[in-house]
Amino acid sequence: MKRIIMVSLLILFGLASICLAQVEKWSKKADMPTERSNISSVVLNGKVIVAGGMLKDFSSASEVEEYDPKTDTWSRKGNMTTARDSIAVGVVNGKFYAISGIFGCDEPTPIVEEYDPTTGTWTRKADIPTARLLASACVVNGKIYVIGGAIGRGDQNCVWWAGISTVEEYDPATDKWAKKADIPTARECLSTCAVNGRIYAIGGFSYGIFSTVEEYDPATDTWAKKADMPTARECLSTCAVNGRIYAIGGFSYGIFSTVEEYDPATDTWAKRKDMPTKRCNFAASAVNGKIYAVGGEANTPTGFTSVLEEYDPVKDEWAKKADMPTARSKIACSAVNGKLYVIGGYNEKSPAISLVEEYDTGFPDMTTSVNAEGKMPLTWGEIKNRH
Repeated sequence: MKRIIMVSLLILFGLASICLAQVEKWSKKADMPTERSNISSVVLNGKVIVAGGMLKDFSSASEVEEYDPKTDTWSRKGNMTTARDSIAVGVVNGKFYAISGIFGCDEPTPIVEEYDPTTGTWTRKADIPTARLLASACVVNGKIYVIGGAIGRGDQNCVWWAGISTVEEYDPATDKWAKKADIPTARECLSTCAVNGRIYAIGGFSYGIFSTVEEYDPATDTWAKKADMPTARECLSTCAVNGRIYAIGGFSYGIFSTVEEYDPATDTWAKRKDMPTKRCNFAASAVNGKIYAVGGEANTPTGFTSVLEEYDPVKDEWAKKADMPTARSKIACSAVNGKLYVIGGYNEKSPAISLVEEYDTGFPDMTTSVNAEGKMPLTWGEIKNRH
């Protein structure tokens, strides 16, 4: 009798493992209508909305398209009035705000537009006082904070070298901008995360690569210097899980696999297990307390990687998952109902891609990717043509 029970249990566990293996897989989905990279995306009402980006001819897009994972269909929405990429974005009260950005290598535009998914229309809002690109945006208490970035026109290679220290707050309720205390360290391509109502600005670039960490308190409009990140870098990804910030990968005169954990409560950094694949300009999403790193630029024959790796902060362990079918960088990655949707991007074959690939994590919808209270897509290392 015991043997029968044991055999039955083994069969049950085996079936459970098989089912889990069947769930954790990639699936090809309907292509995005417009091929592009450097996309800005948000999740609203269980649908993924993509706006702007860079087209195959390296001009900027104004197209806005909405993907419905339930029906695997795309629908075209009203275009932004201004074509642009490298946009800062925020979500407040179910509306999507597209802030500043550039067209080609021109000077940034100050235009701000609000998208209402219930009507599928854009409304022009008050211009941002300081037009910029490569900034970072965070939402705290219903207001959008745009931090750092670069201004002016890019050089002959479409590169911006100098960061700015300007911080501006947008209140959607009043459609007004307010100047806030400058970030002490001027920089672009920084990463930001919001934890317990405060914003943490990490790393970045301005004629050099930073390890600097500074904390902004919107309630008092003050910045405080915090413990430096042990490894200076830009183009990294950061995710906040259980009140701690994980800085993953990035670039600093070489591509990193470094993972470091910051605890805002104690202002301390701890070295964590390296990500198995060195990379930058990749996407990271947190689902059910685990962090998924996908795609990006790496030391491969093509310069791109399709690797997907899962990090468990509790165990400090990385697990290799099934490779994404198409290696690419500068992607949009959104989590809906426990599934990751990797959209667009570019690789050695094309500067703009329309592909959509879905990865099922096997977990329910407990996600923190593209979180209005945390970092925005531009802090996933979406940087224009430096490397």
